[in-house]
Amino acid sequence: MDGVRRVVVGVDGSVGSLQALRRAVTEARMRAVPLVAVVAWSAPGGEVAYRRTLDVKLKKMWEQGAWERLARAWDEALGGIPHDVDVQQVAVRADAGKALVRIAEDENDLLVIGAGRRSPLRRALIPSVPRYCAAHALCSVLLVPPSPLSRQMDHGMLPRLLRRRRAVNHLVGG
Repeated sequence: MDGVRRVVVGVDGSVGSLQALRRAVTEARMRAVPLVAVVAWSAPGGEVAYRRTLDVKLKKMWEQGAWERLARAWDEALGGIPHDVDVQQVAVRADAGKALVRIAEDENDLLVIGAGRRSPLRRALIPSVPRYCAAHALCSVLLVPPSPLSRQMDHGMLPRLLRRRRAVNHLVGG
């Protein structure tokens, strides 16, 4: 990984991507290279819905939502954009995996992606961005595992709801 030209990181606001963003900043600082933070977005209903929508304000609102998600990610991960790293931000209307591979086009780039656990349903319905990038990127790909805290908290939605229900029942004497 020596000779890295820049660090590219995928950001979607998930816990895994926040962990990846923190790691990407660390990598950019250590190497004294620019950091490119990328949020890929699509319109509700996908590309067909986007193309059929004639409302320009609605299209701008969708894009603005992506920029806001990126700004929130910086705030949540690091309290804002660091001033000691050269940061470029990109919001692109595209599939996340394809966009990241296209942006991290140079073999001397380092692509950083959060690699959290995925439920069987999510694996069946949504392609894995880390897997796509690892298979198609020309550069090195750093897959950042979830933090120990997120692994402890990540027991799936049903157990979380059951724990919440038990806690509420306990409080109200149920």
